[in-house]
Amino acid sequence: MPVTVTLFWNDPVTEAEQEIVAVTPIAIGRSAETMRQQGIPDRQHVILNSLQVSRFHALIEWKDGNLIVSDQHSSNGLFVNGRAQTQAALVDGDVLQVGPFQVSILRTQFPSRISIAAPPAPARTQSSFPPPWFIQAEHISLSDLDRDRIEVEQIDFAAVGGGLGSYIWANLLRLSGIRADQIRVLGKVQFDQQGKLRLDSEQKPYWNYQQLCEFSQIPPHERLRSNSDSCPDNIWGFPSYALREAWSDLGKGQLGHAFKLLYQVFSEPTGIETYTPKSGNVFASIDRETRRMGWQQMFRYGDVRAIRKTTDDRYVIAYSRSSASGRSYHYLVARYVQIAIGYPALRYLPLVTTYREKTQEAFDDRLVVNAYEDHQHVYQQLKQRGGGTVVLQGRGIVASRIIQRIDEMRKYEDTKIQLIHMMRSPVSQGHRYQSSTRLVKNHQELQPFNWPKACWGGELREALEKAPPEERKRLLSDWGGTTTADRHDWQDMIDQGIRSGWYRILFGEIKDLQREHDRLRIDVLEKAEAQDNEQMVKVDFLIDATGLTNEVQFSPLLKDLVLRYKLDLNPTKRLSVSNQFEMHGMRNGAGRMYAAGAMTLGGPYAAVDSFLGLQYAALVAVDDLSTAQVPGIKSLNGLRSFTQWLRWVQNQAP
Repeated sequence: MPVTVTLFWNDPVTEAEQEIVAVTPIAIGRSAETMRQQGIPDRQHVILNSLQVSRFHALIEWKDGNLIVSDQHSSNGLFVNGRAQTQAALVDGDVLQVGPFQVSILRTQFPSRISIAAPPAPARTQSSFPPPWFIQAEHISLSDLDRDRIEVEQIDFAAVGGGLGSYIWANLLRLSGIRADQIRVLGKVQFDQQGKLRLDSEQKPYWNYQQLCEFSQIPPHERLRSNSDSCPDNIWGFPSYALREAWSDLGKGQLGHAFKLLYQVFSEPTGIETYTPKSGNVFASIDRETRRMGWQQMFRYGDVRAIRKTTDDRYVIAYSRSSASGRSYHYLVARYVQIAIGYPALRYLPLVTTYREKTQEAFDDRLVVNAYEDHQHVYQQLKQRGGGTVVLQGRGIVASRIIQRIDEMRKYEDTKIQLIHMMRSPVSQGHRYQSSTRLVKNHQELQPFNWPKACWGGELREALEKAPPEERKRLLSDWGGTTTADRHDWQDMIDQGIRSGWYRILFGEIKDLQREHDRLRIDVLEKAEAQDNEQMVKVDFLIDATGLTNEVQFSPLLKDLVLRYKLDLNPTKRLSVSNQFEMHGMRNGAGRMYAAGAMTLGGPYAAVDSFLGLQYAALVAVDDLSTAQVPGIKSLNGLRSFTQWLRWVQNQAP
């Protein structure tokens, strides 16, 4: 008798949770044709797009009152709850590792398990702007704009976002011969620590990124997960951050540390762990470059509400500005536009969202927090209490940094903190691609950066550019996945924590959250050695390190563009862009629109949200404008490139 089974897993590329409900027998593999040949209809296929997954990898059947999974002679084997199996009986909550995918099994029907993000911004009450005629139009003329008697500014180049992606693109334009007064950058309103509106002249392109770093426990003296020569302030990458830091140490007489940094760069990654720069040094270098390039002249606060094509091969951007005297509305018309708005929302697990809606906790009294939001009160209260118990969900760089913060509190502030690290299932083997296998330690996959280094500028980047969309998603599945940095101090920290008992890994799933006075009750389904155990634990805080979302529907601006112009999305459901990062479907005669950052995941570049990824997207976009012979754009090659580098060294304007 067939039974209904729910299977869900996190996509290795987007980290979004996927869910399928099917009846047995259920075939798991990457080739629908091969599974179809075995007599299993399409509606009972679970297709996982990765070369680590065999064409017909595993079969789930109902036999003699049991749910049975069997390996179908797969190349990389089948793991059930972290153990290699050829056949095994399944119960609710069991996890199958099939290539890079960890697929959880449920027979009991629960409400949708799909992860959700923070809800989109509420509908604007100022429905008069943009006016209905603007929203409904596909092409708008300048005479149409005159009817509303709203300020219209016309310029050649516009960047939407105001963050690092916009800054890097504007910087490339400046290096390529475009004057600062030909560029306008629109960014979100920023407030200072007293809640007052910042002036345009005080805006920093890294404000949002710096805030995320600080919330996720990466203060100025801690190191980012970034390369030495990936310099947002310096497209040439020379002198690198390592060389600058070593030079600074030499000036202070710290010869040993200076030579250690240089040795680290020349020996990585086989001889020593990879060098990464301090966040404070990165932000200071960007400050210098913003002054040199004339950032304050280009930047303007603007909440971008909609973008439409014009009848004269340009684009019109409708935006509002807030000030102490109220809100004003504006139109900006430009022929060349770049959109880089970063991550539109935090990702929350469904249980966290339900808990918050039920408890309505005050901001500084939250027992359940996201690692990317301000949760400093957690560490303050742990210190005041002299310790406590914390549950941490999620793997990756942010989870590792939170563990480090707790380790430091134990060592230097004498706080008796116990940490329970919740993981859905063991990780028995790392991602595999051809002959390479990613290192795993303490059930975390380790590598220097979030993608293999060849994705930045080597053969993997070239392979991705040449691949069609579906193959790109498969390649990204094989290369990607949640990893943490391969740092010896972090590995030693966890090893010591396990030995001393303050750190422990718990495999399982949280079934319910309840607040009981100033503590948190968590009902857990633990995946024990031979059976599942339901248990209840009382803790002080839960930190959810599941990350951010880059899904298009959580950005009102992108969602509006996709619907209005019927834009195709790539197989990861992100913006479809060319190899030059031009948005497919947004060409308007001579006008061109580009995109950069997390919203282009699944395109021609893997590490789109890294410093180097933003630089690469800007570089190929500006090269594209140069090829199109856009007036004012000069090719950044040979003599001009060297001349601009000399001007950078001397801190002279481009």
